[in-house]
Amino acid sequence: MKTLTVLELSKLYNINRQTIYNNIKKGILSKNSDNKIDLAEAIRVFGEPVKKQTVKEPVKVDSPNSAEVLLLRQQIDMLKNQLDDAKDRESFYQNQIETMQRLLEAPKPLKVEDPTPVATPQETVEAPKEEAEVQTEIQTANKRIPIPEHGEPEPKKRGFISRFFLPNG
Repeated sequence: MKTLTVLELSKLYNINRQTIYNNIKKGILSKNSDNKIDLAEAIRVFGEPVKKQTVKEPVKVDSPNSAEVLLLRQQIDMLKNQLDDAKDRESFYQNQIETMQRLLEAPKPLKVEDPTPVATPQETVEAPKEEAEVQTEIQTANKRIPIPEHGEPEPKKRGFISRFFLPNG
């Protein structure tokens, strides 16, 4: 008669190997001297082995009508839309940054030493006002904020021992 190993028997009956070992230990199932189990013994304990039924229709994993494929395609479309939106946002923010940088660029201050161009008599009347305004702007830009000085100077630092033996002061 045909003999089987524990692994072959577990695959044939679709049961765990530990179950077979437990049945051998309890004495329900016996094995030969070559540590194999007789098929007749296995049929007595477990019954006839279950034959695997063949699949009549092949399953197509890549069929276009598969629900998983449709779900994945929807997710891909959604991700493409999100990517397009992100690119649009990025270009919008990049334009905003460039606009802000142009606005933040300060005009170069006028130097007082620069000679003024020769003007017509009408412009001469207005020229002193502009120079006065420029000088006022330069003076306000050059003003510094005063820092208050400390009222009392810090006391001289004393060592560890002098704190105990010398008087305060």
